[in-house]
Amino acid sequence: MDVGVIGVGVMGRNHVRIYSELKSVDSLGIYDVNADAAKALGKKHGATVYGSISELLDHSEAVSVVVPTQFHSAVVGEVFQKKRSVLIEKPICATSAEAKQLMKTAPEGITVGVGHIERFNPIVSEIKKIVKNPLYYEMKRHNPTSARVTGSSVVEDLMIHDIDILLNEFFLTPEDIHSVGSADVMSVLMNCNDIPVVLSASRKASKKIRLFYIEDEDFTIEGDFMTQEVTIHRKPGQYQMEAQRYVQENIIEKVMVGKVEPLKRELETFIGCVKNQLPFPVTPEQAIRNLEFCEKVRTAH
Repeated sequence: MDVGVIGVGVMGRNHVRIYSELKSVDSLGIYDVNADAAKALGKKHGATVYGSISELLDHSEAVSVVVPTQFHSAVVGEVFQKKRSVLIEKPICATSAEAKQLMKTAPEGITVGVGHIERFNPIVSEIKKIVKNPLYYEMKRHNPTSARVTGSSVVEDLMIHDIDILLNEFFLTPEDIHSVGSADVMSVLMNCNDIPVVLSASRKASKKIRLFYIEDEDFTIEGDFMTQEVTIHRKPGQYQMEAQRYVQENIIEKVMVGKVEPLKRELETFIGCVKNQLPFPVTPEQAIRNLEFCEKVRTAH
């Protein structure tokens, strides 16, 4: 299949790298307003650099759109005009209203997906198998300061990954939403199906954190999105005194997780969906719902 990447910033470079490694990709084209960056990347990965989006689309069956969020609507609109399948990096658009308007122009017969990459992280499916009677959810996604341009607040930039998982993998329904924060740091407390849920995200951290924590009736689950490790802590009910401190002895289990690069799994899935004319697992409808929830979070102070 002939594939293209529009936008070669931090994330776009990863799309180009992985597409260049996939056997299902016959040719790879790239376009960026920064022609020098595009040429350097094209040389590194054996990709053809095109002088315009239109020219790239003429040589591609499917494309990834990895431009800053504020340009998604205009760029994807061009893709729709050429009737090419497209994977849009999250968030789908700058606003849910803009995304709804854009999707009205989507032609029939193409695959349209949205790149919520953590949906393809193997720890998500493993944790889903383990959870039985959840009492509490907490998800932390903290980043050091980055020069990466996103055009979004920390909610749409980082927290949206965890929102997508809660809404579309664990099927939680958020209510009674309370949030505090700024464009770069946000904390949210809400009630989901009578379960307290806490989300936090930051672009000002000194340590990179990607954690998923669940307290179940009989155990506690910890998942790390970066290391792709899942740990279960079980309660044996055993206590002892040690140097005048209470010590609880827990049973700790390490879950066997088949580690993969989530973006590679995502792009392989996208190519497969295009070839077989199937819907992508992360649909535009789900992505719009995620964005609508982000907008609620930012106004729930």
